[in-house]
Amino acid sequence: MSLIAFASAKGSPGVSQAVGELARLWAGDPVVADLDPAGGDVMLLQRDRSGDPLSTETGLVSLGAALRGGKSADLAEHLQVTQDGTRVLVGVSTPVQVHAIGPVWSHVADGLSAWSSDVLADLGRFDVGSPVQPVVESADAVVFVARDDIASLAHLRERLYGLREPLSMGRMGGTPVGIALVGDPRQERSMSDAVRLLASAGLDVEGLGIIARDPRAVAEWWAMSPRARQRSVYQRSLVDVAERIRALAGGRIVIAEDA
Repeated sequence: MSLIAFASAKGSPGVSQAVGELARLWAGDPVVADLDPAGGDVMLLQRDRSGDPLSTETGLVSLGAALRGGKSADLAEHLQVTQDGTRVLVGVSTPVQVHAIGPVWSHVADGLSAWSSDVLADLGRFDVGSPVQPVVESADAVVFVARDDIASLAHLRERLYGLREPLSMGRMGGTPVGIALVGDPRQERSMSDAVRLLASAGLDVEGLGIIARDPRAVAEWWAMSPRARQRSVYQRSLVDVAERIRALAGGRIVIAEDA
């Protein structure tokens, strides 16, 4: 299935929150992989089926340890299930643990790519040269979440410049890259303006839509009833974005190498 990498270029526009909610809207049985090098949010935001905190011992750290030891690592053994039924790969609690995984990041990426269902990988803020870059380069699609202001778009442009060659952006067989803006969904022009701005810089990206900026809903999200979530502007905006992301990942054309 598809490995989709989600990241931000600056600040905290709400990547983790969006990925978690997209997983609940996703068709099939996706895995959320918390790969944020600065420390993951899944174990802070979620609980297991018994209502207890998720274990910090089972997840990316245990997977990395198995791979470093030369063991045959079955991703399923390192996943946990949250109260809402989402399978998650819990991330690290400190940046030191990310670097400890070091040389096996490419194997982590391979395992996520080979998983039997879609994997939504939350990379947090991404910088070119980050330890998690092998995941970006193995992804079937890369989605950047950014605020709809000039400063955020400028940082996004610089990150995309750095990924243009590794992802073969705009070339046949290259990794599709999309952007989702956080702002007012009624301001549809902001998305088309952002896509044109990046295109003028030679960066071929697809506009995926606008995620509603709704600080109150996000702050109260875990206390809201499922019905209240469904009625929120925030979730409604994610429904359309989810479909466009699936289409982005499904539209990649893989070019076979010559024998």
